[in-house]
Amino acid sequence: MDNGAVRTEVQLAEVLAGVLRTERVPVDSHFFTDLGADSMVMAQFCARLRKRDDLPTVSMKDVYRHSTIRDLAAALTQDDAPSAPAAVDASAPSRTTTPVSSPQAAQVDAPSDVPSDASAGSPSGTWQYLLCGAAQLLIFLGFSFLGTLAVVRGYEWILAGSGSAGLYQRAVLFGAAAFLGLCALPVAAKWTLIGRFTPGRIPVWSLRYLRFWCVKTLIRISPARLFAGSPLYVLYLRALGARIGKGVTLLSRNVPVCTDLISIGDGTVVRKDVFLSGYRAHNGWIETGPISLGAGVTISEQTVVDIDTSMGDGAQLGHASSLHRGQAVPAGESWHGTPARPTKTDHRAVEPTSCGALRRAVYSLWQLAALLLVCVPVALAGTSIVLTAVPQLKAVVTPGPPAITSPAFCLEALIASLVVFFGGLLIGLVTVNTVPRLLSLMIKPGRIYPLYGFHYGVQRVVTRMTNIRFFTMLFGDSSAIVHYLRALGYDLCRVEQTGSNFGALIKHDTPYLSQVGSGTVVADGLSVINADFSATSFRVRRTAIGSRNFLGNNIAYPSRGRTGDNCLLATKVMVPIDGPVREGVGLLGSPSFEIPRTVMRDQQFDHLATGDELRRRLAAKNKHNAVTASLFLLMRWFHFFVLTFITMTAVDLYHTLGAVVFAPAGLLTLAFTVLYFALIERAVTGFRPLRPLYCSIYDPAFWRHERFWKLTSHQFMHAFNGTPFKGMVWRLLGVRIGRRVFDDGCSLVERTLVAIGDDCTLNAGSIIQSHSQEDGAFKSDHAVLGAGVTLGVGAFVHYGTTVGDHAELTADAFLMKGEEVPAQAQWGGNPAQPVG
Repeated sequence: MDNGAVRTEVQLAEVLAGVLRTERVPVDSHFFTDLGADSMVMAQFCARLRKRDDLPTVSMKDVYRHSTIRDLAAALTQDDAPSAPAAVDASAPSRTTTPVSSPQAAQVDAPSDVPSDASAGSPSGTWQYLLCGAAQLLIFLGFSFLGTLAVVRGYEWILAGSGSAGLYQRAVLFGAAAFLGLCALPVAAKWTLIGRFTPGRIPVWSLRYLRFWCVKTLIRISPARLFAGSPLYVLYLRALGARIGKGVTLLSRNVPVCTDLISIGDGTVVRKDVFLSGYRAHNGWIETGPISLGAGVTISEQTVVDIDTSMGDGAQLGHASSLHRGQAVPAGESWHGTPARPTKTDHRAVEPTSCGALRRAVYSLWQLAALLLVCVPVALAGTSIVLTAVPQLKAVVTPGPPAITSPAFCLEALIASLVVFFGGLLIGLVTVNTVPRLLSLMIKPGRIYPLYGFHYGVQRVVTRMTNIRFFTMLFGDSSAIVHYLRALGYDLCRVEQTGSNFGALIKHDTPYLSQVGSGTVVADGLSVINADFSATSFRVRRTAIGSRNFLGNNIAYPSRGRTGDNCLLATKVMVPIDGPVREGVGLLGSPSFEIPRTVMRDQQFDHLATGDELRRRLAAKNKHNAVTASLFLLMRWFHFFVLTFITMTAVDLYHTLGAVVFAPAGLLTLAFTVLYFALIERAVTGFRPLRPLYCSIYDPAFWRHERFWKLTSHQFMHAFNGTPFKGMVWRLLGVRIGRRVFDDGCSLVERTLVAIGDDCTLNAGSIIQSHSQEDGAFKSDHAVLGAGVTLGVGAFVHYGTTVGDHAELTADAFLMKGEEVPAQAQWGGNPAQPVG
């Protein structure tokens, strides 16, 4: 060994000894199995090395590939300025590395007007910030006023019909008018306020941004997004200006916004959970740019396609991958990873079949008929039944003296809300466990069906009916989730009950072909992919996850997944779909590479998961979770009751005071929702901030954290995306957040463990999660973003991390626990590391 390698060994050993707080570190000791380090410790080791000018930069990929000081020093001294290591291609044989081409091998030109200086933030100041928020509030009040007025007037007009046939006819006509109006409104607003989107930049909080926000909001609340996967969805996007060819299938419900910049060739398929927006937020600006997809392109599940990207004819992008700005996939090539790079893996999972224009037209007409002739009249009939059954409520919608002055009004409204809420809950449980099961018998696994036919419609209904989030939130993070998933149709083999077998967010294409092995634990955010799609066909088949696995957060598991028993699948990992079956290892990153299955530190709680101790603690955990579920139902019912009461009061006062009551009613509804959930969040933590934890899942401290997750889960934050009010609400919920933060759809899980500096930019789909569960161990810690930080679309920030001022995480990046991003730096990839 040369002197340089020996000197590097000594320096690396000194740094690691300091992190481990020990006198010396043997150079041949394995970081994880011998020294007992974990990824958090090694991330701190990498951060200290980056602060040393006399040592080369080390990434977590280097640490996992070279897991002793000697091996790491040898790898680093092979080159005086080593480049970032190539990721291990998930399609390659286990424990081997395959060099790949640089992700920047093919580029498209980006607009020259985008500044490269990370500190060149938005010119918008505090006054623009406040004026924009005031204008957005007025727009919300106006929309609430007009929307509620239209519903009330429409309902009155329907009731004025004579006989059942007359009522039904008016219900259909009103439903059709409302649907067409809500679909046409964003189209009209887009062409009126924007015209055609062009590549460029818009400063946030400016007048131009206000117009952009109006159009974006209307596009994304349109009922047309419910038709994702339908030819009607394609027609809607064409009306907005998108250039979409023939035979295109779009399954993602993340609606493109800058539609004029989206070009999609014939026969392309975009699968579910894909971000293809045509814009991004960056350092205080909205940046718009083109996305060009050729003919016959395949974009797989859970991917991000950034602006100024292109894919040639017949190109493919694998699941859990991303195209970064400036990347171009040549025609006929298959790419995967974050950022994407070439691979030999074929991501086309099902052969095409015949699917003509007539089939698409008939299917579209059938969807409209089902909506207008069945769904709308049934919803109105249900409302009428409730009002008829409760006389005091019926008096609200008929002219006369105010019904709210009656002493019986509040009591009857309370009883009616109890019946509707809990009766609907019971009916829903029975329905989702029976109707989809019968419908699924009509679809044979492994058989290829054409899109837009009877079988396709059945499959879409099964998917919708069995993925009701309220039920997974109710039963998740408890022993009850196992019974719910089994009743739904999952094959869970011989269950080893942990009380936390599955989190609260799990979805699938069909539960009847979803298999999870014995002893496997899933953290949260699992998407079981057991329906494969081309632009003209689909096929369902069994997706099997092996035994004694642990799956981290936000994982898309495809039916062709090549993992077996006893695997650790890390957060946001790209599950390999070819090559040998991986067993007894961990997988991290996109594309994935091998890491240790577990570390010594996480084994210290194993004695709590066996024998009498497990039975005792599991029984106590079940009792605690049962109380939590009861509180969840009580909390949601009371919220439903109050909103119903506000609505009925506004309708009642409408007969006396006129339509002016609807605007304050909408504002009161939103204000109550925010304050109500803020109070619950503070109460469930004892009006104190959360504290970092490291404990067993059988520790009461973890059970209280599960209660925090369940009781503080809500969807109302999406209403504030892109407005100054989002930061105000985050602050109310306990986030230490600075001024003028632009949040376009970021999720913060443990709010009081997060600190965000001034003028940060948080993109849609980004997540800051201050916890992690691995097998039976739970860990949580703070996450800190400095001033002017940008989180890209779909970026994921783990706990124990610090991002310096004016730093950036690029699209779909995964910042691992314990990492420290220096100020002004740009990091990207999965796992994230310095870019350039």
